[in-house]
Amino acid sequence: MSSEGDPPPGTTLADGPHGDGPHGDGAGEFAPGFSRSADGAVPDGPVVESATLPDDVAESARALFADRLPSVLRYAALLADTGVRHGLIGPHEGERLWHRHLLNCAVLTELIEQGARLVDIGAGAGLPGIPLALARPDLEIVLLEPMARRVDWLRGTVRELDLSVTVVRGRAEEVAVRREWRGADVVTARAVAPLARLARWALPLLRPGGQLLAVKGVSATDEVNRDRSAVHDFGGLPPRVVQCGGTYVDPPTTVVAVERMAPRAGSTARSTRHTRGRQ
Repeated sequence: MSSEGDPPPGTTLADGPHGDGPHGDGAGEFAPGFSRSADGAVPDGPVVESATLPDDVAESARALFADRLPSVLRYAALLADTGVRHGLIGPHEGERLWHRHLLNCAVLTELIEQGARLVDIGAGAGLPGIPLALARPDLEIVLLEPMARRVDWLRGTVRELDLSVTVVRGRAEEVAVRREWRGADVVTARAVAPLARLARWALPLLRPGGQLLAVKGVSATDEVNRDRSAVHDFGGLPPRVVQCGGTYVDPPTTVVAVERMAPRAGSTARSTRHTRGRQ
C-alpha cells in the first residue's frame, strides 16, 4: 500500500478501486457464492452464516446499529467469507472487521445531517457506505464502483441485506456520472486516493456547501498541509482534520472534511490547469 493517502491499517485495495481499463478489470467475474440474476448477483450454494458479535464491541455495535444489528452481523459474515475470497478485503481482515472496518465506518454518522444524499466513491466492499446505510436508514446512499466484479458483489450484498441503496458502476470523474449524481450533500471515500485527487473527483459531485468526508490515517495532517492548495483550486474550502466516534472506537476515526465552496468565475479554467499539471 502506498503511503500516499494513508488508508486505515489493514485495508486492501486489491486491483485498486480505479483499476486498469475504462472500468477496471474483472468484467464478468462474480464473488464466490454469488451468481448472475436479472438485477445483479444473488447468493447461491451454501448460505453464509451470520457472524458472531465480539464481546468487546457489543455495546458500541448495539448503540450504533440498534435493531439493524442482525443485518450488520450478516454483512460481517459476507465480508469475512466471500469478501475475503474475492479480494475485497485482505485475507487477515476477517478477524478485525468490527474494530477496523464496521465500527470505524459507522461513526461517520456523527458528521452527516439527517436525510442527506450521499455518494460513496470507490465503494469496493461497501465501506463506508453499507455500514452508514445500516446505521442511518434515513440516508440516501449511492455506492459508486468502477470494477464489474465488485459491483456484482455489492449488488448481491445490498439485495441480501434488503437495503435501499443504489449501486452504480462508474467513476466519479466520468461526465455521465457527474451529470447523474451531482448535487450530493456528502461524498465519502476510504482508502481510495490522496486528498488532491479525491478533491478533483469528489467536489464536482457535491452541492455548494456539501462536504467530502475522506477517511484517513495517521498522516492526515501532513496530507492536508501538502494538498491544501490543490483542494482550493478544485473548489474546496480549507480541509479540516476531524476525529469522530471516540465514544465507540479506540482510536477514533480520522476524517479529512472538505466543504465545497460556491462556484466562482474562472474557477473551471484554474482547475483544468491544475489537473493537467498533476497527471
